[in-house]
Amino acid sequence: MPHGVTRTTLPVMTHLPPPAEELRLLDAELRQLESRRTQLLARRAWLVATLQQARQQPQQAWAQARTQPPPVAWSRPETAAPSVQNVLLVLGGVLLTLAAAVFTLVSWGHMGITGRALVLGAVTLAALAGPALLLKRGLRSTAESVAGLGLALTVLDAYALHEAALAGTDGTGYAAAAAAVLAGLWWAYGPLPATAALRLPLPCAVAAAQFPLLLWALSADAGPYVLSAALLATAGLDTVVALRVTAASVRICAVVGAYGTGGWGALGAGWLSVTADGPGAAVRAGALLLLAAAIALGAAWRVSGPDVRHALGLAAASGLLTVGALGGVARFGAPSEWAVPVHLAFGVALLAGLRAGRLLPDAVRHGVAWASAVVQALALLWALPVVALVVMGPAGRLGRVWGGAPSDARAAVAVETPWPSDAAAAPVVLLAVAAVLALAVPAERWRPRARLGALGLLWAAALLLPAILAVPHLAGMSVLGAMTAAALYLGRTTTSGARITALVLALVTAVDLTLVSLASRTATLVVLSVLTALPAAASWRASLAPFTAPAALVYATALASATGAAADWPPARTALLVLVVPVAAALLAPRLAASRATVPVEAVGAAAGLLAVVLAVTDPPLLALVLALCGVITAGTALRPDRRALGCAATALFVLAAWVRLAAWEVGTPEAYTLPVTVPALLVGALRRRRDPQASSWTAYGPGLAATLLPSLVAAWGDAQWTRPLLLGTAALLVTLLGARHHLQAPLVLGGSVLALVALHELAPYVVQVTGALPRWAPPALAGLLLLALGATYEQRIRDVRRVRAVLGRMN
Repeated sequence: MPHGVTRTTLPVMTHLPPPAEELRLLDAELRQLESRRTQLLARRAWLVATLQQARQQPQQAWAQARTQPPPVAWSRPETAAPSVQNVLLVLGGVLLTLAAAVFTLVSWGHMGITGRALVLGAVTLAALAGPALLLKRGLRSTAESVAGLGLALTVLDAYALHEAALAGTDGTGYAAAAAAVLAGLWWAYGPLPATAALRLPLPCAVAAAQFPLLLWALSADAGPYVLSAALLATAGLDTVVALRVTAASVRICAVVGAYGTGGWGALGAGWLSVTADGPGAAVRAGALLLLAAAIALGAAWRVSGPDVRHALGLAAASGLLTVGALGGVARFGAPSEWAVPVHLAFGVALLAGLRAGRLLPDAVRHGVAWASAVVQALALLWALPVVALVVMGPAGRLGRVWGGAPSDARAAVAVETPWPSDAAAAPVVLLAVAAVLALAVPAERWRPRARLGALGLLWAAALLLPAILAVPHLAGMSVLGAMTAAALYLGRTTTSGARITALVLALVTAVDLTLVSLASRTATLVVLSVLTALPAAASWRASLAPFTAPAALVYATALASATGAAADWPPARTALLVLVVPVAAALLAPRLAASRATVPVEAVGAAAGLLAVVLAVTDPPLLALVLALCGVITAGTALRPDRRALGCAATALFVLAAWVRLAAWEVGTPEAYTLPVTVPALLVGALRRRRDPQASSWTAYGPGLAATLLPSLVAAWGDAQWTRPLLLGTAALLVTLLGARHHLQAPLVLGGSVLALVALHELAPYVVQVTGALPRWAPPALAGLLLLALGATYEQRIRDVRRVRAVLGRMN
C-alpha cells in the first residue's frame, strides 16, 4: 500500500474507524466550520458598514472600498510555448545549415577542400547520431531539428566529395547518382530503431527520389521520349510509396510527387503523340501514354475504397490517356479527317468497362464512364461548327435575296464561309453519340433525357447529309421540309419534354429551310406557303396550338410580304396584303378563347399590323387607309367582352387615320385635326356622366374641350383675320352658358377663360389706341383712381368671390 493512503480509501475495504477516532474527526470538522463562520460574519459586518457609509458619502465610501490593492491581471501569452520552441529549433537548424554550406562552398582558414570534407563528414556523423541521444531524453523536437541539420550536411558531403575526389565527372550524372544514394541513405536512416520516431528522414528521402531518373536522362542527352519515360517511372515509384506507406507525411510527399511528375510526363507524352510525324513516333508516344494510364488505373484500383473521389478522377484520367494513346496510333491508318471518329470509337469502347460487372471497383467503372463521356463531348464540340454552318450559313443570302438558285445543297449553305474539308465525318460522330445516348445509359432517371438528346443528334446528322452529299438544291429543300413535317408530327406526343424538343427542332429546321429558299423567288413563295400550311394544320391539337398557331401567322406574314415583293408592288401597297394576317388573327382568337394560344395569336396579329403601318409610311393616303383598317380590326376585337379596353386603341387609330388623311390633303386648319378628337371624347364623357352622375366634369368633358379650345386659341392669337376669333368666341360663349346651365365646372371655367382671352385679343388694338391718345398724366391718375376704387370695395369683392367660389364648389 502506498504511503499516505489510509485504509478507508481503498474501495475493496468497508472497515469503519473506531468511535474515538471518528469523534476526533467530527470535532475537527466542526472547529473548521466555526472558524469559517466567524470569518464570514466579520466580512458581512464590514460590507454592511461600507454600504451605509456609501449612502451618506459616496466618494468617501468608494475610496474606502478601494483600500485593498486590485488583483494583478496577468497578460495572456500570444504565442504558445511549443510554437516558440519549434521556431527557435527551425531557425537554429537553418542557421547551422547555412553556416555549413558557407564552410563547404567558400573556405575556412587554410584548409583545402579535402580537409573541409573530412571535418564536414565528422560533423555529419555527429549530427546524424545526435537525434538518437536526444530521443532517449525525450527531446523530440530538438532531435528533429538536429536530424534536419544532419540530412542537409549529407548533401554538402556529396558536394564536397565531388569537389575533392570526383571533380572530373559529369556534374549532372553525379547529381543523379548522389540523389539516388542520398534517397536510399535517408530511407534507411529513418526506420532505424534509434531514429524510428523521427518524421523528417522518410519525406526527405521521397523528395530526393524525384530527381535521379530525370537527372540521369538529362546527363545522357536523352530525347523527349526518355525524359517523359523517366518522369512517368518516377511517378510510378511515388505511387507505390503512397499506396504502401502508412505515415501521413510520407504519403503526402509521395502523392505530390506522383501528381507532379506524372502530370508533366503525361503532358509530354501527349504532346509527342500529337506532333508525331509517323507511326513509329506515334507508337512510342502511345506506349508512354499507356504507361501513364496503367499507373493511374493501378492507383485508382487501390484507393477506390477509402477515397472514392480520387479513385474516380484517376480512373477518368486513365481512360482519357488510353484513348489518346490508341487514337494517336490508329490515326495514321485512316485519313486525317477521320481522326476524331477514331478517337471517339476508342472512347465509346471504354463503356465496355461498365459491362465488366464485379471485375472492376465501382469507382473505377464510373471514372471510365466519365472518361468516355468527356471524349464524346469533345467529339460533339468538334462537329458543332459544321452543324452551325449548315444552320446559319444560308443567312448570308439575306443581303442578296433571289440572286439565283445554287448548284447543290452544299453551295446553298456555304454562302460566305468555305466548306470544311473534314465535314464528312461529322454525321458519323453525331450518330455514334446518339447511339450511345439511346442504348448505353443505364440509369432510369436519365434515360428519357438521354433519348431526347439522341433525337436531337439524329436530327443534326440528317440536317448535315444533304450538304455533305451535295444533293441538288431542290432535293435538299425537300429533305428540310420533310424533317419539319416529321418534327411537327413528333410534337403530338403527350410527354412535355419530347414535345418541346420536337417543336424546337421543327422551328430550327423551318428557319433553315426559309433561309435556303431565299436563293430563288419561286422557291421562296413555295416554301413560305408550305411552312404556313404545316403549322396551321398542326394547330388543331390543343397542345401544339400555343406554338404552331403563332408560327403559322408569322409565316403567313412573310408570305404576304414576299408575294407583294414578287409582284413588284411598292411597300405601301404590300401593306394592304399584310393586313390579311391581323384579320385572320382577329377571327381566330375568339375560337381559341379557352386555349393558351389566344394571347400569342393576338400578339402576332398586332405585330403584323404594326408591320403594315411601317410599310405604308412612305405613302400618306395608303397609310391613312391602313390605319383605318387597323382601327376597324381593333374595334371588331373590342366587341369581345374580355377585350373592351381595345376600344380606346381603335379610337386612337381612327383619329390617326383622319389626321394622316388631312395631312395628305395639306389641310392646315387645326380644328380639322382637333374636332375628330373632341366629338368622340365628349360623347364618351356624356355616356360616363349618364352611368355615373358623380363623375367629375373635368374627367368627363375636360380632355375633349381642351383638345379643341386650346389649339384654336393659340391659332386665334396669331390669326389677323376676324373669322376664327368670332367662331371661337361664339363656341366658348356657348360652352360657358352650357356649363352655367348644367352647373358643370369644367365647361364653365374652360369656356369662360377662352372667351375672356379671345375678347382680350380682339380689344387689345383699341386699348392701345386709347392709351396713346390720353395725356401722360392720365394713366397714373386712372391707376390711382382704380386702386382707390378697389380698396373701397375690397371687402365687398371678397364677399362676392367667396359667394362665386361656393357656387362653383356646388357644381360638378
